[in-house]
Amino acid sequence: MSPFLFFLMQFAILAYALIGGVFLAFSDFIMRSLSLTGGVGGVEAMQVINREVFRWVFMALFLGMAAVSLVISGYAAVALSGPAGTLILLSGLVYLFGCFGVTVVFNVPMNEALAGMDLAADATQSYWTGTYLPRWTFWNSVRTIACGLSAMLLMTGLLWLTQTQARMA
Repeated sequence: MSPFLFFLMQFAILAYALIGGVFLAFSDFIMRSLSLTGGVGGVEAMQVINREVFRWVFMALFLGMAAVSLVISGYAAVALSGPAGTLILLSGLVYLFGCFGVTVVFNVPMNEALAGMDLAADATQSYWTGTYLPRWTFWNSVRTIACGLSAMLLMTGLLWLTQTQARMA
């Protein structure tokens, strides 16, 4: 394995964990706190959060890790074999489907629906409490688990690979 790929995988472990940490904060206490604001406070705050996330490091890391996951999975599929290769391949696929895919299919459409809602409308409060909070938080928790699992799979696979290579040397 090239030093670049080795470094990329180490970076990916950290990035998966960081992204998962952001999602964990939302599932654990941010969404609960927003739900307790009463009135339109939570909706308004989430609308602002959903706009601001596009202007920060998180989005570059989140999107960049989709590309990195493709590279890692592709490399594992082509160049690695055995349990280590399988774990490394799975780490990228779990991120791509469990984090990135879930975001695109579930969380983003709900964010877009919320963004277009009038804070004063009764339908907005109904959507917020009846649909957005429970469903968005559920799918966010799926993303949290996927990121943690990706980090664990990649770390385990990389350790397995390096130990196997060390024994062969």
